[in-house]
Amino acid sequence: MIIKPVLLMLLTASMASAEPLVQNLWPGTPPGPLPQTQGEERDLTKPEDKLIAGRRIIKLGHVSTPQMQVHLPPKEKANGGAVLVCPGGGFSILAWDLEGTEIAEWLNTLGFAAVVVKYRVPTGMLEKGVDESGMSTVRALGPLMDAQRAVSLTRAHAKEWGIDPTRIGIMGFSAGGETAGLCTLHGDKRAYAKMDSVDEQSCAPNFALLIYPGGFVDKETGALKTHLKVTKDTAPVFFVMAEDDHVDCDNCTVLFNALKHASVPAELHIYTHGGHGYGLRPTDLPVTRWSARAAEWLQDMGLNKKAAP
Repeated sequence: MIIKPVLLMLLTASMASAEPLVQNLWPGTPPGPLPQTQGEERDLTKPEDKLIAGRRIIKLGHVSTPQMQVHLPPKEKANGGAVLVCPGGGFSILAWDLEGTEIAEWLNTLGFAAVVVKYRVPTGMLEKGVDESGMSTVRALGPLMDAQRAVSLTRAHAKEWGIDPTRIGIMGFSAGGETAGLCTLHGDKRAYAKMDSVDEQSCAPNFALLIYPGGFVDKETGALKTHLKVTKDTAPVFFVMAEDDHVDCDNCTVLFNALKHASVPAELHIYTHGGHGYGLRPTDLPVTRWSARAAEWLQDMGLNKKAAP
């Protein structure tokens, strides 16, 4: 495989101790709506763009070849669990380091394998209405397919990568939080027709962490969107958001309430201040220390425990 300059830049951005594995999600052209790309995949960050905690971020755009970047923890640290990570970016770009590789680095410190999902973008200009399948808006459908495929691929490689196939979770930020949430809610209901043996593996996450997600609340009714369903079999979910987030923290509260009424384990943290798009980068705001709460939840749920030999 030829490594293009943008891929070298992405690998350099990762601070993990071992070089990540990079794998295409699809054997050919992906199914579903294609991104409206213009030119090659590249970092679209401008010098005048807002800094996050005093640092620039990588705004990866024009992703036409969905991939996953696998960060494995040191063997002596590994707990056998894995978390797929879906960066945000409004379905226009991917906040690749802020909500991708930096998250992978943190997950590795907890002993989890981290799989950063480079899903197709931009799709944000596609229709906001629900697709004919009834599973997703048109603009989120391609990213959902990419996430489901990434879950199945991770399970297909579970033995090779030292992963327990019953402890594969998904995590997402902003639009990536919507993608991760859709993947969680639909479970084994695949958004695309099975393509090969990989798709014989389940595409249902075993748990989810949704960090300042969008896409769940109906702005007219204030309720959970009607195409989104929660059942007793939905995976447990951890939420973080700020009350002053312009995306609206009701995206968390409506889904949390639906999970509660279905007797699905869920934990919700709404902070007074924080806005949107902070990732793991610490500031004086308490919301930026959400990772400590997430680590506690993962431990409380028994998701970071090594299986008995």
